[in-house]
Amino acid sequence: MKVSIGHCNIKDSFEAGKLSAQRAISLGEIKLPSLVIAFCSAHLDAVNYFDGIKSVIGNGVPVIGGSAIGVITNNQVDYKDFPSAVAVIEALSLCHELHWVSDLGSGEKYAGKKLASCFAKPILGKNFLIFYDSLKIPGSCDNPPILNSSSELLKGFLKSLDCNIPVLGAGVLSEYSFGPTKQFCGDSVKDQAVVAVLMNGEFSCDYTIMHGCTPLDGIYHTITRKNEAVIHEIDGRPAAEVIDELYGSSVWRDEHPVKLLTIGINCGEKFEKFEEGKYVNRLITGVMPDGKSIGIFEPDLEEGVEFQFMLRDGQKMIESAARNSKRLFNRITAEGKKPLFALYIDCAGRTAEFSNTLTEEAVTVQKECNKHKVPLLGFYSGVEIAPLLGKSRGLDWTGVLIIWAK
Repeated sequence: MKVSIGHCNIKDSFEAGKLSAQRAISLGEIKLPSLVIAFCSAHLDAVNYFDGIKSVIGNGVPVIGGSAIGVITNNQVDYKDFPSAVAVIEALSLCHELHWVSDLGSGEKYAGKKLASCFAKPILGKNFLIFYDSLKIPGSCDNPPILNSSSELLKGFLKSLDCNIPVLGAGVLSEYSFGPTKQFCGDSVKDQAVVAVLMNGEFSCDYTIMHGCTPLDGIYHTITRKNEAVIHEIDGRPAAEVIDELYGSSVWRDEHPVKLLTIGINCGEKFEKFEEGKYVNRLITGVMPDGKSIGIFEPDLEEGVEFQFMLRDGQKMIESAARNSKRLFNRITAEGKKPLFALYIDCAGRTAEFSNTLTEEAVTVQKECNKHKVPLLGFYSGVEIAPLLGKSRGLDWTGVLIIWAK
């Protein structure tokens, strides 16, 4: 496997795609590209950007990815103006199988089942890489956005596949205001779509999850009334009133999503010592028009579920990224393998601008990749997907670092 990265930040969408691809191919001396992973800002026209890439690599090479709030490379953490980046992969043994469906509007579980049915059985591969449209219905001044459910998508996909191959990927997001997104689906650009690549070959796929939330007070609360991705009551009280009390004010009601507080599900033992790797967090998209309910990113939390309110801690986020990326590289090298390519899927809420941190947490990932001379492509996402405690899940407020090695 040979991988090279091209980055660009110019206004002309076609030229941005063309220049990014040219830079990657030239820098890596790529002769026979087999797969391109690409992301571009909502300030660029995704179709024209895609066409720019294709003008360089040709129509026979699939391109996956799509919209992103920003991109990360070995030298850039870029989410201002017109950021974009591509990874051009040359791997004769990649043997990937790529399929996509544009059926999210018919239901996420249905789309997952339909996508799974496209893959030849038995499923043989190292991992699935999957991207889908995070946004179902855009938000407004009065209404939080409605998101496509990663949990339902994965439920349909995994049950139909009936295999234990890791699923990694993301729900793509174009901007903090939750505008429409686009997906690159091999040879075309779609929306309300999901694309998956089954990767296989003479390499391993290793990954780790970066966290950054801690329990607010250790107290468990119970969801007592909810509907889809809307929580109406917590502990038998209006959900928004409970959060008013935690804040000591209603200032959080103006935030979409809420910046400092998340809902955390402990997938381990209830009262054991806190371990960040056993928690799944759900971002709060905001207060609903009734002033009593709250929206969450995923509809997977059921009535009766116990949870903890979690504080989003910028310093712990940076520490987690540094600690876990170092551990991952150390594990790979200890096994006698050489890291070949790193893909970093980073929640859009983890930028320094959104998290109010003095430094970018992605810089810690850059440092580890540069230390090991590994090409890095990253992007800011809406939802991150990775196995946690043996099950592939949709995650929030995390970073997922994936490294292919040989």
